[in-house]
Amino acid sequence: MGGIFGYYIGYELWYVNNNFSGFAHLFFDYIPGFTETLFYRVMGLYNKYSFLIVFSAGFSPIPYKVFTITAGVTKINFFNFLMASTVSRSLRFFIVAGLIYKYGKPIKSYIDKYFDKLSLLLVILLILGFVVIKYIFW
Repeated sequence: MGGIFGYYIGYELWYVNNNFSGFAHLFFDYIPGFTETLFYRVMGLYNKYSFLIVFSAGFSPIPYKVFTITAGVTKINFFNFLMASTVSRSLRFFIVAGLIYKYGKPIKSYIDKYFDKLSLLLVILLILGFVVIKYIFW
């Protein structure tokens, strides 16, 4: 539900009647180098890789809320957003729950200390795997 709300926030804050809102124009006017052209280029990439981007953010220690809001801003396919969010967030929380269930309290301090680094490493390896597959098989 939090991800859906983030998507809604991004969509509603950035646009008014399918035009850029005053809030969006604050970014265009006051952030050096952030232009509508750059926004549309990033939007294209975000749409092209939406599942992988949202999945990576949902599983890793990267602030997930930023990516849910950006998903709304870039108007990515809502179904893809929902699936990537559901799979990645569930996977992250079920892995932690499973480890605590199997190993008890001793694993909790290990998870607190290393889980973010390990999940980030896994996401990097996953992305590299997709890149390798793309260049070998396509």
